[in-house]
Amino acid sequence: MNEMRPIRAKSGTNQEGASAHNRRVMIDALRVNGQLSRADLARATALTKQAVSNIIEELERDGLVASLAAVRRGRGQPSTPYRLVPEGAFAIGLQIDRHVTRTIAVDLVGAVLARGEVSLPAGGPARGTETILSLIEKTRQELTGVAPQSRDRLVGLGVAMPGPFGIDADVNDPWVMAAWQSFPLLETLSSGTGFDVRLQNDAAAAATAEKMVGAAHGLEHALCIYLGYGLGAGLILNGELYHGANGNAGEIGMILSRPRGATDDGRAPLEYRASIASLCKILDLDPADPDLYTRIDAIASVPDRRVAAWIADAAFELQAVIQALETVFDPQTIILCGGMPHELARLLLSALHPLLPSIAERRGRSAPRLQLGFTDPWAVAIGAAAEPISRTFDPRFSAILKKRADGAR
Repeated sequence: MNEMRPIRAKSGTNQEGASAHNRRVMIDALRVNGQLSRADLARATALTKQAVSNIIEELERDGLVASLAAVRRGRGQPSTPYRLVPEGAFAIGLQIDRHVTRTIAVDLVGAVLARGEVSLPAGGPARGTETILSLIEKTRQELTGVAPQSRDRLVGLGVAMPGPFGIDADVNDPWVMAAWQSFPLLETLSSGTGFDVRLQNDAAAAATAEKMVGAAHGLEHALCIYLGYGLGAGLILNGELYHGANGNAGEIGMILSRPRGATDDGRAPLEYRASIASLCKILDLDPADPDLYTRIDAIASVPDRRVAAWIADAAFELQAVIQALETVFDPQTIILCGGMPHELARLLLSALHPLLPSIAERRGRSAPRLQLGFTDPWAVAIGAAAEPISRTFDPRFSAILKKRADGAR
């Protein structure tokens, strides 16, 4: 008898009226594991073989799944493996940052097919949305050029921008894009593109990218610490992204803390000291500089006391954050990612070790307590594009309950 290989998948349900959830379970299993036979899928999802056969046939008709050449395992009957069809669905992601906007187009398995980037003009969202709509249309046309079938298979537009959302903030506060948050952004984008549009913060988008094609792929419980212009965390709990009651879960940059060695009670948000914005202030760099990554990497590649001091302070703060997140959420791993140069991320990751003792220190770990994820200025845009794919195809209880997931905006 052949030894059965372990397959990562969620349990389906054979209850009547749950076909939407079962479809999502099947697609998720193929995304995480690659090629699987009907027998593999039935065993991994706890669905009956007949239910699996019915769903596979339906997914084939919909152009989401394709069969491969039959393979023989041992003395048994040959089995037919199935895989996802990358051209089965497409989505566009939009990142709106303080100085730049980026677009990414991806297929069903997260491959990037088109991208675009422009600087945002002065004048706030009234002018900026014109630039954004033009960029989205340009990306859409580029996607059509490389994948003509995308005309009929675009499932939506995902948008990511800095949070927190829905709080009272000074319109001139550089940390909170208040003018953009008070603008009817989703309605404007939906009207201008015809897409179903959803919004998430940039840390959640980075976590979505890690979940789909990065270090969190196949994990049920992972936390992503996103260090970019600001600081945030994306929370993947029970295989789903947790947004919180108002879409602000994981805003760790807003934690009030005191600098190392402070003698007074001058508490300030953590991201004032642990962020690219705070480093730019120390290095006297312009965050809007299109060559910012190159400049920071060049400085970080040689010994520089200013960078060393910033890393020491940021690591001191983040060690406590990591220990607290591990204690509260008990994740399989924590992923350091974000819009920061790779050399800087490498130095920061090294400075974070040894990590503070926590409940995460245990034998038999399958993943490190802390690891490096995407350090790419495009990571948030990739996550924004992955969100419509995830929303459409990933298993979630809302598919059974027939209501929107918590935190959907």
